[in-house]
Amino acid sequence: MTNFPTALTLVIACVATLWSPVTSANGTITNQVNHLSDHLNQYQEEVEWLNIKFAGVVDGYGAKGNEGVKVNTAQLIEFWEQVDFHSAIETQHVPTYASIWQGIYGIKSSIDAGDPVDQVRAHQKQLNQALWQGLGAVKLAAQYQQRGWAPKVQTTEVEPSSPDEIVEDIINRLDRVVAKHAEQLNQVAVSLVHETYEKRFESIESALKQQDHDLAEALEKDFVVTLPQLLKGKGSVDQVRAVINGMKKQLMGAKALLNGKKPLKNS
Repeated sequence: MTNFPTALTLVIACVATLWSPVTSANGTITNQVNHLSDHLNQYQEEVEWLNIKFAGVVDGYGAKGNEGVKVNTAQLIEFWEQVDFHSAIETQHVPTYASIWQGIYGIKSSIDAGDPVDQVRAHQKQLNQALWQGLGAVKLAAQYQQRGWAPKVQTTEVEPSSPDEIVEDIINRLDRVVAKHAEQLNQVAVSLVHETYEKRFESIESALKQQDHDLAEALEKDFVVTLPQLLKGKGSVDQVRAVINGMKKQLMGAKALLNGKKPLKNS
């Protein structure tokens, strides 16, 4: 509980970078995600429940791991997938959603490898922080919804049309690539990269080449070579995130160019 105020304060202070809802999500998404304020108490209870459950697995490992007793790490994923908060954070802030999966698999992989319990607890701490930050992002999104500032989450894909919409959709899709990689769904992540390149980036590539040929080619290389190779080679989540963060900065520059503006040098 002590982590929550700090996490929420951080979210509110960094609203421009923390809150970027997606228009669609994988799996069954109910209309609950468009009425977040009605379910905030439930989400907080679920985060508290998850922290208890994850701690129980780690404590069990600490008590039994050295005795060679197997710990059922699959239940870590089962706990996460059975709460409604899962869909809330997936649709409201994909980067944090990816961090949660990264934390879950960090604990799972560390236990399965027989690492010292202190090392496992370090992953648990990161996961707890991600969960509280996720709750903070959802609470902030609920405020936006109540004020009419947030678009409704679409459960079916909407085709973007303007360059601005296309670039924003590409960025959201790249965030989902990190999330899918964090879920260890590497082939899904690779397919999403290819689909994003073919269905989104190629629609603005010619226009971008007229404005900045080198930028267009750099992005094309990342889509076609750098990112797929890293995903297929099972690079770490942090490595994939670093490449995508660089692509997102380039895409913001591309967005400015396509709108007839000169991008900032540090954008």
